[in-house]
Amino acid sequence: MTVDSGFQRALAFARDLVRIPSLPGEEREVADRVRQEMEALGYDEVWVDRAGNVIGILRGQGSAAPVMLSCHLDVVAAGDPVEWEHGPFSGDVAGGCLHGRGAMDIKGPLAVQTHAAARLAGRAPGDIIVAHTVLEERGGLGMAYLLESGDVTPAVVIIGEATAGDIAIGHRGRAEIEIHIHGVAAHASVPELARNALDVVPSVLTCVRELAVALQADVDPVLGCASVVATDVSARPESRNVIPDLATVVLDWRTLPGMTEADYVRRVEEVLAGGVPSLPDGCRIDVRFARERQRTYTGFEEERSLHTPGFLMQPEHPVVRAAVAALSARGTRPEVRPWRFATDGGYTCGTHGIPTIGFAPGEERLAHTNRERLELSSAEEVFEAYPGLILAVQEAVA
Repeated sequence: MTVDSGFQRALAFARDLVRIPSLPGEEREVADRVRQEMEALGYDEVWVDRAGNVIGILRGQGSAAPVMLSCHLDVVAAGDPVEWEHGPFSGDVAGGCLHGRGAMDIKGPLAVQTHAAARLAGRAPGDIIVAHTVLEERGGLGMAYLLESGDVTPAVVIIGEATAGDIAIGHRGRAEIEIHIHGVAAHASVPELARNALDVVPSVLTCVRELAVALQADVDPVLGCASVVATDVSARPESRNVIPDLATVVLDWRTLPGMTEADYVRRVEEVLAGGVPSLPDGCRIDVRFARERQRTYTGFEEERSLHTPGFLMQPEHPVVRAAVAALSARGTRPEVRPWRFATDGGYTCGTHGIPTIGFAPGEERLAHTNRERLELSSAEEVFEAYPGLILAVQEAVA
C-alpha cells in the first residue's frame, strides 16, 4: 500500500491519540492533543466548550449550509493488558493495522475526519464544523450539551463511528434500566431474621429472558428487533457476612422508536408481576431508569437518565442519496444500513432532527474488544473519500 503523505500525518495523529488513555470524564489530555492538532492544521476557529468538547471551524467561501463531522474523545476501559496481542495504549502499527483501545472506536476515525476536513480549507462553499465530544460512552452528555448550547448549528452531520466504508443511516436506542429488589438485612449467622434480596434474583433473571423473547416479535424492517439483556447484578451492603437487603439487576435494552421511558418501565413491571413469586413481608421490587450524576473533566456536572435515543434516516433522503452518489463516483458502491450499536447520532437526528449519516473505516465487531484494530487500507480509502462526501452532503441540504 502506498500511503498518501496527508494520510500518513493523520495516522501519526491517530497513534498519538491511542497512546493517551481517555475514559469517560478523563478526556482532558486527549482533548488538549486534538485542540493542538486542529490549530496546527489551520482551522479558522478552535475552542473547548464548557463540557469539554473540542470544536474546530473551517470557514466556507459562501453561504452553503454548515456540515458537521463528529467523533468522541472517550473510550471504554481496556481490561487486562495481558489479554491484548498489542498493548492497548501502544499505538502499534503491524500487519497493515493500527492496534489498541480506540484504534477504530474512535480515535483512528477521529484523526481521519480531522485531517480530511482540513483538506477543504478555503474551498468549501459553506462552513465545516468538526466537533469531538465527551462522555459518548456513558450516554452522550457531550453531544447533548453541544447541541443545546447553540454554539454550533449544523444542517447535516456525519458521525465517524465504524461503518467499514458503508453509509449508516440509523440505529436502535439504548436504555439502561435498574430492577431494585428490597429485602431485610441481618447478620449472616442468623438468616432466619433476614429477607435475602438475592433469593429473588433468579426469578427476576428468568423474567428478563422472557421479555427478551417477547421483544423478538416487534421487528423494524431496517433496525431489526429490540433486545434486552441483564448485564450486572450487585448487592448491598457489600460485607460478605451480612445478608443483603438490596439486590440490583441492571438491564441493557436496545430500543426501537416509539416508546417513552415510562413505557419501558411498565413493560418490565408487567413481566415481573407475572413471573416473580409472592414476595415475603418487608420485601418489594422497584423498577426505574438508571440515572447518573456525570462530571466532565472541565467540572461541568449534570444528573441524567442513561437513555440514548435511536434514529433512522430514509434511504431516499437527499443526504443519503448524495452520500451514496459521491462514494459511487469513486468506484465503490457502499451498502446503506444501520449500525448495531448506539451513537451520538441519536441526539443529532433522533432528538434534534438534523439529517445524520455515518461514514468511517473500521469493523463494528471489533468495538470494545481486546482485538480492536483499524485496517489502514480502509482508513486511507475513507480519508480520500471524505472531501467529496462533505461537499456532496453540503450541496444536498442547500
